[in-house]
Amino acid sequence: MTPTLPGFDHVRLPGADGVELAAAVGGSGSPVVLLHGFPQTHLMWRHVAERLAGEHTVICPDLRGYGASDKPAATGPEVYAKRTMAADVVQLAAALGHEHIALVGHDRGALVAFRAGLDHPETITHLGILDIVPTLDMWNVLQGVPAAVGYHLFLMAQPPGLPETMIANSADAFFGSFLDAWAGDPAALPPEIRSAYLRASAAAVPSIVADYRASAGVDVTHDQADLDAGSQLAMPVTVVQQDWGARLGYDAAGVWRAWAPDLDHRLTRAGHFMAEEAPDEITATIRDLLAR
Repeated sequence: MTPTLPGFDHVRLPGADGVELAAAVGGSGSPVVLLHGFPQTHLMWRHVAERLAGEHTVICPDLRGYGASDKPAATGPEVYAKRTMAADVVQLAAALGHEHIALVGHDRGALVAFRAGLDHPETITHLGILDIVPTLDMWNVLQGVPAAVGYHLFLMAQPPGLPETMIANSADAFFGSFLDAWAGDPAALPPEIRSAYLRASAAAVPSIVADYRASAGVDVTHDQADLDAGSQLAMPVTVVQQDWGARLGYDAAGVWRAWAPDLDHRLTRAGHFMAEEAPDEITATIRDLLAR
């Protein structure tokens, strides 16, 4: 049985283009939407969501293509563009009656949150980003041997066919390798949660690959257009990262400051799965963001 978020309602809500998203909704107060990363589902927010629900309406969807959400066929590059996935989030919130939301994303969900902040500034009041740089910058900083940590980005950027076949043939080993390598504290991913992530990912290989493939194509195009136009994030932004700047040799805070004038940039000692490894730290950071 797949674990659930205790005390939350588990619902299906409309996104863009007729896609339905599975979401856990709980608490009361001003709305906060939490977007998960790879290779996870909304369950990654189980600790943080519980803490925030005493003060806020907390909405934790599975991204399109992940978990229990719809997995439309990638009939074109826009199907899994972060622009489309950001529209999912805005429409989901509207279906719950929320015209304005705070939005926090981790990993893939953070890329969606970044795009939502640029495309929907009238909706996103506060933006939280966990452990990424924007897509355009990501490709620019992945250089040399240290960039091998991102090998999966290059694999899933390949044309349709080979990546899907390779990953599907060894799904548990592939997805499990990231859970093992990226966790600073493996105990933060107990067996039932790890198993839920692996089951969900194995059932979603084509859509997960399509999501990543979009980040080597249409998402870059969208980011470049915003960069050329001088677009920036208008809302308060908090970024929490491992010290990727030191590892890969770039100024992480400077990269973010170019996009986000109202920036709070923080480094963490937690591993990549920081919402599960350090939920008190991440909850406190989100509360600080919402107070700005």
